[in-house]
Amino acid sequence: MNNIRATLAIVWRIAVPYFRSEDKWAGCGLLGAVIAMELALVAIDVLVNQWQNRFYSALQASDWDAFVTQIWIFVGLASTYIALAVYKLYLNQWLQIRWRQWLTRHYLGEWLENATHYRMQLKGDAADNPDQRITEDVKNFVEQTLTIGLGLLSSIVTLFSFVIILWGLSNAAPLHLFGTDLMIPGYLCWGALIYAIFGTALTHWIGSPLVNLNFEQQRYEADFRFNLVRVRENSEQIALLKGEGAERGRLLDRFGFVIGNWYAIMSRTKRLTAFTASYQQAAVIFPYVLVAPAFFAKKIQLGDMMQTASAFSSVQGALSFFVTAYRSLAEWRAIVARLDGFEMSVASSANLPAHEPAIALAATGSSRTIALEQLCVNLPNGAPLVAADAFAIQPSERVLVTGPSGSGKSTLFRAIAGIWPFGTGTILVPEKARLMMLPQRPYFPVGALRDAVVYPAKPDTFEAARVRDTLIAVGLTNLAGRLDEDGHWNRMLSLGEQQRLGLARALLHAPDYLFLDEATASLDEPSEARLYRLLAEKLPHATIVSIGHRSTLDVFHTRKVAMRQDGEIHVLGNDGAPAEKETSTAG
Repeated sequence: MNNIRATLAIVWRIAVPYFRSEDKWAGCGLLGAVIAMELALVAIDVLVNQWQNRFYSALQASDWDAFVTQIWIFVGLASTYIALAVYKLYLNQWLQIRWRQWLTRHYLGEWLENATHYRMQLKGDAADNPDQRITEDVKNFVEQTLTIGLGLLSSIVTLFSFVIILWGLSNAAPLHLFGTDLMIPGYLCWGALIYAIFGTALTHWIGSPLVNLNFEQQRYEADFRFNLVRVRENSEQIALLKGEGAERGRLLDRFGFVIGNWYAIMSRTKRLTAFTASYQQAAVIFPYVLVAPAFFAKKIQLGDMMQTASAFSSVQGALSFFVTAYRSLAEWRAIVARLDGFEMSVASSANLPAHEPAIALAATGSSRTIALEQLCVNLPNGAPLVAADAFAIQPSERVLVTGPSGSGKSTLFRAIAGIWPFGTGTILVPEKARLMMLPQRPYFPVGALRDAVVYPAKPDTFEAARVRDTLIAVGLTNLAGRLDEDGHWNRMLSLGEQQRLGLARALLHAPDYLFLDEATASLDEPSEARLYRLLAEKLPHATIVSIGHRSTLDVFHTRKVAMRQDGEIHVLGNDGAPAEKETSTAG
């Protein structure tokens, strides 16, 4: 019971915001129309139940005129039923797509807000495969919530509607056993209730493991699909290393989890289906067994018996909702649990500074200096990585940062960019300053080349002629005429070409502070020198901070900062002579 209440509380938390959103009038209107049509369908079922009595009574009495009249009544009821069913499905699907659209935008907004997606990865969060949760889980949640919710509502209304009918029929057709009428008020209702309780209890006992099995199946499927994408994205490196055999083994291992869990689902589903199918088939004959003695004793007519059987079937079906929908309910609970985990993960990562010591970003007002004050940058596990105090980067300065791998150079850049929360201290960044980080392997969205170059700005932010001129300036003349060509540019271009394209992006955006994290490491030294001279020419007032290991970079920077794992950062001049020690680091 506690699990049911917890699940319903989660469903309420996920579902209700849409019906309070800016799309609430359309959503509530569609939901109201669908509910009204569902209730109308139940009302038609009640009318059909009453029609059965008249129809079979006409057959028993060989009354042709009454038979024809009942046929026309049935045509009218059936036509109305078909029209309602068609439009209920249409409006239901319309509601599904609007609800899914809002929920997807909501989750995308939360996931992509303030680098939350990145922090979730840093924390090694349990919300695996967010792509599946935002696509399949959202789609299935909306679809199954409506299906199960409307099914439950229909069962409740059907139960109350037909219990009244069945109670009256029970009194009109007493239980006839061994030539004696037993007056048990509403005995057919009690029979349906006992039958449904028995079926529900056994169904839950047999099928309860399906909840966890479905949860695990979705996780294994997503993990297998994610690793297939990883192979596709890294196909060149796998081919160079001749790692196809290793990848095949890894993928088959993951697919083995999919198969193994699926066999467990098959086994449990077989048992559940065997019981529910038996239960449903027995339910067909059960009401006839109860009322047939009264019919053969001439206590009731054929119409009464058929109406009683139909009413009993409706009551028993309504009471047995959890029996017939158990597998769907198990899948739905697994989906709800995955979306709940995703929401909790997003909230935890987004609110990380509020719950753990974190690096504070502050604006410096009129100052144009980036300053690090009592800064300690940590790893996610809390181990200290970089410590700095009273370290400043002045306007228009050119700073070269060097040091061995693992000394925290790239992590320091991430902290300055505001996406690395682990640590303490303050980073002061000029108010309204435009910062741009260029990593060694820049990111380009799949699509038109022009969109990739100007990312994250809108495609029409820069004129096409300016974009072409910039590509030519960075040495990508062969791409200048392909701005409207769609492609996966991270796969189509060499790493050197990608780095040139990243520098073209920087020239177009002209940031106040440009951080280059080995952003030219894949270029030859003459090309690297030409591009640094181009940056100095086109961005004369920009502050440029570079991470690099080549000594040829010294001439393009006015200050050199050496980060060492032995515990200190030394500031060196262009001539390589040691200068005043400004900061220290814990490696």
